Amino acid sequence: MTDSRPAPLFIADSVGLDFLNSIAIPGDTEVEWIASGKDLLAWLEQAGLVPRDVLDSFRKHALPGQLDAIAAQGRALRDWFRPFVHKHMGRPIEPRVLRELEPLNQLLVRDEEFVQIVARERPKEQGPRRQSENRRHSGLVWRRERRWQSPDTLILPLARSLADLVCSEDFTYIRQCEGPDCTLLFVDRTRAHARRWCSMAICGNRAKQAAHRKRLQVAEKRST
Repeated sequence: MTDSRPAPLFIADSVGLDFLNSIAIPGDTEVEWIASGKDLLAWLEQAGLVPRDVLDSFRKHALPGQLDAIAAQGRALRDWFRPFVHKHMGRPIEPRVLRELEPLNQLLVRDEEFVQIVARERPKEQGPRRQSENRRHSGLVWRRERRWQSPDTLILPLARSLADLVCSEDFTYIRQCEGPDCTLLFVDRTRAHARRWCSMAICGNRAKQAAHRKRLQVAEKRST
């Protein structure tokens, strides 16, 4: 069967919010992008949260129904966290909300993340100035790794994305799209903090079309 859903949306400027947007009403109908284990693996790959070789291994070796169960856990985590965002967006996060996040901390304590020192990747083609700048920096960087011991660990990068959202983003600038029925969330990083739409291609153009129709209707009434 052909998947009639649109491609997952990554428009939030925050992976944590993109995760919350994995169920949304970008148009007239609600779309669920993590309906199954297969969906979850595809979404994690597109979000860049899990290496492809890890996902391929779980696709090959997971027990029947195991990935679907993990996807259900992901949906439960997402649906639990969304009300927290709606409750607190529009103002900075205060330490007093920590108690509300205890279930997330209980999940994060299971993580086995570590770092490794690796060679810094350098662009193949660089001008003399850029090459000179690079020589001033170490040729090594550290990279986060994780022990992917079982499919259960797939929930951990999702939890981490929510922790990053809480700790790294100013909730003052988290918005919900102003489209009449749109539920998509985003971080407003515009200079004047005036972003209104999830994207111009979706709700922005619809708003322009609606405004145009309204102007035409007003003009017609005035001419009669």
